Formats: sequence, structure tokens, C-alpha cells
Amino acid sequence: MNGMMTYDAIIIGAGLGGLTAGAKLAKEGLQVLVLEQHDRPGGCATTFKRKEFTMEVGLHEMDGLHPRDIKNRIFADIGLGEQVTFLPVPEFYRFLNDRYDLVIPHDPEKAKDILKKTFPGQEKGIDDYFYHVLNVRRVMVAHKGQPDKSVGVFMDEIIVDEDLKLVLLGNLGYYHDDPYSLSWLYYLNAQGSYYGGAASFIQGGSQGLSNALGELIEEQGGKVFLNQLVTSIDYQGDRVSGVSFKQVKGKDKGQIQEARANQIIMNGSVPGLCQLLSKKDAAPLQRSIKDLAIGASLLTVYYGFNKSLQDIGNRNYATFIYDGSVRTQKDIHGNNHSDFSTRSFTFVDYGQVDSRLAPEGKSVGAVCMIDYPTDWEGLEREEYMRMKADVADTITGRLEKILPGFRDAVEYVEVATSLSVERFTLNPRGAVYGFAQHPNRSLEYLSSLPENVYIASAWGKIGGGFSGAMVGGYMTAMDLLRKL
Repeated sequence: MNGMMTYDAIIIGAGLGGLTAGAKLAKEGLQVLVLEQHDRPGGCATTFKRKEFTMEVGLHEMDGLHPRDIKNRIFADIGLGEQVTFLPVPEFYRFLNDRYDLVIPHDPEKAKDILKKTFPGQEKGIDDYFYHVLNVRRVMVAHKGQPDKSVGVFMDEIIVDEDLKLVLLGNLGYYHDDPYSLSWLYYLNAQGSYYGGAASFIQGGSQGLSNALGELIEEQGGKVFLNQLVTSIDYQGDRVSGVSFKQVKGKDKGQIQEARANQIIMNGSVPGLCQLLSKKDAAPLQRSIKDLAIGASLLTVYYGFNKSLQDIGNRNYATFIYDGSVRTQKDIHGNNHSDFSTRSFTFVDYGQVDSRLAPEGKSVGAVCMIDYPTDWEGLEREEYMRMKADVADTITGRLEKILPGFRDAVEYVEVATSLSVERFTLNPRGAVYGFAQHPNRSLEYLSSLPENVYIASAWGKIGGGFSGAMVGGYMTAMDLLRKL
């Protein structure tokens, strides 16, 4: 990478949004440069190796992929074919607390049958819930012009039984930490994709998808450079003209280089973009986001097991475990701020669908829960590491009570906190889903972007998650192409 480099578009960050945008632009003949500060592409769509185990960083399941799913059209358009294999997840989720143990299937009719048998007298509320989830477009048209509302208010309007609300909100942690501050329209759209099209896991882990997208870019003449941190967006007069970046690893660590392009795509956070822009361009963008809340982060406990967990009786892929202290949906937010001994969490047994993540006879899994930097800030390194070890032990103990023999099956364990997420992805506060999806969340900041600067990430219009990132990246590429 010597001398001045010139491209049609530069993408800052190689998360799924940036990679999808880059693949589309490269396919359309643009010279694309993707710059990623990490040592691998993907952002949250990555894996890492520990001993013999392949640990999945972010993906539990990808929603949709049914014939009408837009992602299938995107994959076909950019040429992503058989490079990636999607494995169907057997059920939506298992909900478990001290009162209920229910397996919720992806099939909405089967799900309704189970729920109606479990909660007699709540049939109308169940039907209303699934009508809204399965008819999102019709609901959005009918709702046009009216103020948005929260998921919590929506659930209170149609359902009386608090336990039923909790079961239906079992996977709320996929989106947010509080039903009373989550947009119901955002929730319905996301939830409907699971019930309407099931879900999948990427065979071998999500790194395969990220690598495949990077290869598509390079096959079309584009470049994906790793270990390169963008330090500024550069200007010629008042117009953006490229970026400056530095190498963060290797013998050339610290070396500053420049690349030129008139189109810049930010596959990262909006606050991060403000730091790269000129003061003149950053000021209106900062004003437009000042009232937007940053979403919650996640804590993950990565497990490598010396056996298949089916050997100790586990039969489910994703189990959402709610503490018994959560009696109503109003308790969810407080519980997410509670001690790790009572905080609700999700346990994912990847061995139920993909044996390639571990040697024969072994398996991997993960625990995921809402996390906040305030849980960890101010700790000295030794204290921080000790607290992570304590959390791992606490969660292992809780799973041992549910699955006797779990502790003895653990061969390797590692904890990643919200601070870990922030360090590896550069998302402020470790916010994997970008701005919190509050009701009536303003998108004014998108109109405050400088000319020829775009957002393609969880912080964009579509929001977070694998689907949101890819769809958002593709839409960003289409917007750019229309303006050329």
C-alpha cells in the first residue's frame, strides 16, 4: 500500500453492512476500498479459536431466508451463492422460568396452539398478537400518521396475563433491554421475520459469511485492508475527498497513509463518524443525535464442552432463562440491571445444529445477556479479570441447576463484556444495535450527513442485527448508485 490510492468509494469498517455495500458497489463496477481496524472482516459477524473450539462472536440465529425474504434477493444480486451454508434452527426458542418451561416453534399456528393450551382464556390476546406480528405491513399502513408506541404498551393493550407476556417477550434481549422503551413497529417487523420465515445458523460460524463477502469484493477488483484504522475523513475545499488511516499491527504499525474517493460509507457508529469529520460537518450531525439514546450492550460467556450437551439431557438450541423475580414485563428492565446471579440470560447450544465448531464428541455454546459498561468501568485489570471469572462461575452454577452435569462438561470458558465489544468493534458503550429503537426515534441525523457521506451499519435507518446490517448496507449502496 504505497503511494496515493484512488477509488470510487471508500468504506470505513468491514462489518456486514460495509461488506454488503462493498459487494454491491464492486459488482456494479465501482472501485471499492474497505478499511477495517480489526484483524479479520465481519465486526460482530466473526469467530475466534480457543484451543480446539471455534467460538461464534455474534450470531445465534439469522431470521428469515424464506422465499420472499429480501436477503435472498440481495444474496442473488451480489453473487453470494453456495459459498455459505445456512443450517435451519429447530425451534424459535425455549422459555424457562420457575413457573413455565415452553418450547415455542417458528410455525405460528403451532406456537398459537401451545400458547392457547398453556394460557386458557387468553385466546383473543394470543390471536391479536400473532395478527400484528404476521401482518406487519398491513399494520404499518393502518398505523400511518399515528404516534408510535412501546412494545410494553402494546402488550398491555391486548393481553392480561403477565406470564403470557413474558413468554412472548422471551427473546426481547435480541432487540432491547426494556419493553416500555422499545418501538412496537420495530419489534413487530423483527419478530415477524422469525415467525414468518424461521431462522438459520451459518455453518462453521458467521466468519464464513464475512469472508465470502470480502472475497466477492476482491474478485470484482476491490480491496479489503485489515488492521487499518481510519483517523480522519479528508477534504478538498468543502467536499470530502478521501480518508487518512494508520496501520495498527505489524512492522509498519503507526504508519499513516491516504486514499482518495468522493464517496465515503461509514460502517460504524454515528458518534464515531462525528470524530472523523471536519468540525463544520460534524456540528450539525452532533446536534441531530444529541437526544438519541445509545442502545444496550451484551455480555457473552463462551463455552467449550468436552461432550455433546445432548449427553446430559439438553434438547434445545436457544433457551431464554428468566429469573423468578421477573413477574411482569415491568420487571424486565430492572432485572437487566440486577446482579449477575439473577439477571436473565440466553443459553445457546450450537452443538444442536453444527458439529463443525468443535472436534468430534465435543461442542460449543454461549450465554448472552444484556450488559452495560457501568458494570465494569473503573476496575483495575486484575479486578476486572477476577470479576469476569466470578461471572463465568455464577452463570455456570445457574446452568448446572438446570442441566445437571453442565459444570463437569465445561472444558473452556471465556467472558466478553460490553467493554470487550467496544474495544473490538469501536461501538460506543459496546452498543451492538446502535441507537436504541425507541418509539418515534428520529431519523433526522440522516439528513444531517455531509454530501457523499453515508451510514451502512446498525446505526443507520434499518437498525442492528445481521439482517438489519446487510439490508441497510445494500440500501446504502443503492442510494449511492442512484446519485452517481
